[in-house]
Formats: sequence, structure tokens, C-alpha cells
Amino acid sequence: MDCEIKSLCTRAKKGDKAAACELVKIYYQDIFAYLRRLCDSRQNAEDLTQETFVKAWSSLAGFKNRSNFSTWLHRIAHNTCIDWHRRNNGRIILQSEPWWEESADSNPSPTAKTEQQEEVKCLYKAVDRLDDAKKDVVHLHYYQALSLRETAAVLNISTATVKYRLREAIKILKNDMHKKQLTLEKGEYHEYGKAN
Repeated sequence: MDCEIKSLCTRAKKGDKAAACELVKIYYQDIFAYLRRLCDSRQNAEDLTQETFVKAWSSLAGFKNRSNFSTWLHRIAHNTCIDWHRRNNGRIILQSEPWWEESADSNPSPTAKTEQQEEVKCLYKAVDRLDDAKKDVVHLHYYQALSLRETAAVLNISTATVKYRLREAIKILKNDMHKKQLTLEKGEYHEYGKAN
């Protein structure tokens, strides 16, 4: 795949529209999913995804193959989203629960999968409660499947910082999930974080 991506990038730099379209097809869903998690609506995520690709194509000549194309594209998406939040003066209220719930397995078997699906929804809500720095590394490393080094490159931080933030996020998430489990065992579970 890396050779194919490099070839498509080289062709796209030379003005090959078919190669550029193929790159969009390959990366659109990943970039959209990442941005959808970071903004308040599907429409805004679509707009930001389009803006990301416009920025990528306008600066493609500057892409020197020092990192993976995916890492470079995610960095543009990340910066585009930061700029969007700044333009909105931080007034955006994230309303991502439906998006996460759609991401959970929608066809569980009658027995085993139902509980697992509920746990996934609770985990998604717990991730949403993390501070932005920890949430960013979780999204990029686990949900976008970027390596530690790629995640660091996107966020412009060291790999050691990515590792630290992931460790801290996992501690918090384990604690949240443990509390949820204790609440369930006591029979007090109504909605995550709320007792009857």
C-alpha cells in the first residue's frame, strides 16, 4: 500500500486528477471519522473534511515523503479543526454521543453482545469526558490506528508525550469503567454516571 500511496502522491503532485481522486477515496472515511469525533455535527465534519483535502491539495507540492501521507493528512485535519474551533471562539458544544453509539456493533446477538455493546457505549462516553490532550491521542492512536510516532507527528509533540498521555488516559478510562461495573453490580445503574 505504501508504494501505491507514494505513486499516487507523485502523480497527484504532477497534476494527475485521477490520482488525487484515488487518494481522496482511500482517506476520506478516516479523515471524516476523525473530524466527526472532534466537532458538533455531521455537516461540520463534512465541511472540515472537504477543507482538509483542499488544504492538502494546495500544499501537496510541499509534501516531501518524510512521513506517511496518512500522518501528513491527519495533521492537516487536526490543524483545520483547531482553526475551526478558534473561529467559533470555543463556543462549540460537542454532541458526539449519537456518533459513538452508531459506531458500536448495531447487530448484537441476543445474549453476549448486548452487554458488550452497552460497555462500548459507556467507554465512548468516558473517552468524551477526557481532556482534549488525552482525547486527541486516544482518537489518533486507537481509533485512527496511527502509530505512536505518527500520532506524535500529527500533534507536534514527542513520542514520549504520546505514551504518557495514553497511559494517563487508560488509567482514567479503567477507573471510569470500574466505577460503572460497581454501579451495575449494586443494581443502581440507570444511566452511566447516574444512580436510581
